[in-house]
Amino acid sequence: MDIRDKKDKESKRKIEEYKKNPMINFADSINRSMIGDLGELTKGGCLTKIITAVIIIGILLFLFRCSH
Repeated sequence: MDIRDKKDKESKRKIEEYKKNPMINFADSINRSMIGDLGELTKGGCLTKIITAVIIIGILLFLFRCSH
């Protein structure tokens, strides 16, 4: 099974679930706005993961240098 097929099936399943229970979408939006969805950072491709890692390392280096 192709990765796109899996993503399409997952998207269709989510849409159907939202149609059955419209408040789920609202609750998810509220939770993500308050907490964030860190899982989304890992769902991207290789370039997304590299950019995320560089940003995190950059922030850590900045904080380390500022603390001294």
